[in-house]
Amino acid sequence: MALERETVELLVQAVKICYFGNDRQGLHDREWMVLRFLSRANRFSRTPSAVAALTGTARATASQIVKILEAKSYLARRPSKRDGRSTTLVVTSQGERLLALHDPLNGLLDAITSLIPEECLRLRDSLGKILNRIDTADRQPAVGACRDCMFLAESGIKRPSHGRARTNTELRCRLHRAPIAAGEVDLLCTTFARATATGPRPA
Repeated sequence: MALERETVELLVQAVKICYFGNDRQGLHDREWMVLRFLSRANRFSRTPSAVAALTGTARATASQIVKILEAKSYLARRPSKRDGRSTTLVVTSQGERLLALHDPLNGLLDAITSLIPEECLRLRDSLGKILNRIDTADRQPAVGACRDCMFLAESGIKRPSHGRARTNTELRCRLHRAPIAAGEVDLLCTTFARATATGPRPA
């Protein structure tokens, strides 16, 4: 168990980097977490309700976090393209610049970037497996990339091409019942559920 315990202690040290207590650049750790998430969130998760799910707080508390980021011009609200009655949260260019220059996790990101791609891939996959096996009553809703989600479905669509039929692969979210573009599969979602089955995804 010595190796396992040492690994856990190293993970704890890495986690401490994520939570620094005092504010940095006028933001506390929860506000940094929301800004960081929204910069990588998919179109289904750039909403106040998704912020509440991410932080494990009530909508009112999540709204206060959003208002703080808005007041500092790091976030902006836009009318939702999916539902005209709701809004989409967008990280502004000023917010993106703040993340690029002052995100407290940049040091950890730089350290991971220094790994060779194979090491980085193994680390990511191992951490994913660890999180997937943790089952506690107080665990916050999972957040993950679309590519690893059980709701991502692949289907082969036959299309005519110069007189011949060809099959293209189309991606859809079965939960939101919406098409997924190839560039969206690496974005984060708060309705994520990790896929455990191997083989082709269901249509």
